[in-house]
Amino acid sequence: MVSQEKIILNLANEIVDRGLSVPAIFFLESSKYISFVGSQFLVFLGPIATCFINNKKYYNFTDIFEKKENIDSLINEIERINIKS
Repeated sequence: MVSQEKIILNLANEIVDRGLSVPAIFFLESSKYISFVGSQFLVFLGPIATCFINNKKYYNFTDIFEKKENIDSLINEIERINIKS
């Protein structure tokens, strides 16, 4: 199993590579206090969404977005990578 830190790092790299740092940080900052509700909605949509994407990856993301601390880690990682670029 891939650790949460590795998933967060990969996601942050993908966001920065696509040039979406500012919109991603804005969205994450504005929604981090309702991240638990959002992650539960993703779990609800899981049976439909996993028809199109990898089952394991999808539920790893829902586990990550369940906690506000992980959202903060993702924001910090995006900022760190963006500063290096």
